[in-house]
Amino acid sequence: MSIWESILLAASLCADCFAVSLCSSVKLRNPGWKKVALIALSFAVIQSGLLLAGWAFGELFVGLLGKAVKIVAFLLLLYVGVSMLVSAVLGKEEILELNSFRNVVLGGIATSIDAAAVGAAQGVSGVSWLEFLPLFIAVFLITAFSVILGISGGSRLGKWLGRGAEILGGAVLLFIAFWNLFR
Repeated sequence: MSIWESILLAASLCADCFAVSLCSSVKLRNPGWKKVALIALSFAVIQSGLLLAGWAFGELFVGLLGKAVKIVAFLLLLYVGVSMLVSAVLGKEEILELNSFRNVVLGGIATSIDAAAVGAAQGVSGVSWLEFLPLFIAVFLITAFSVILGISGGSRLGKWLGRGAEILGGAVLLFIAFWNLFR
């Protein structure tokens, strides 16, 4: 796999990370750079870690992973999207904010299951560590960058639209969940 193929694959894998960070950060009014960096690092570690785990155990998990990926991702995104909508409609705070470690991890896992499947496919295909390394690095860096952009954009959107941004964000996450389940 060429460097450009690795970059394009990494960008496609982190699209969900961007969407979740954008939608989930509408409640963050002025996130400091340390908080943004920690959330971005968390997403990047989870995404690249699951990619690596998929690659390392590709032959063992490929059958199980192929069947479970869509269902697990759907359930996690459904939970995040519904929580966001409930929070917006009922006016409850703290249901879905990226300043909760649990929600950061949940969001990171929900958006990274496809990375494990890609890693498993790479492992089963016999891709060596040196061939895999550019993809691993690209996924880590592009995921972190996309989450930083998502949080920055979501925070601004939240200031501008208020509760409407939460409703829109929850609806987008539910759309992604159902889209991934049925495609």
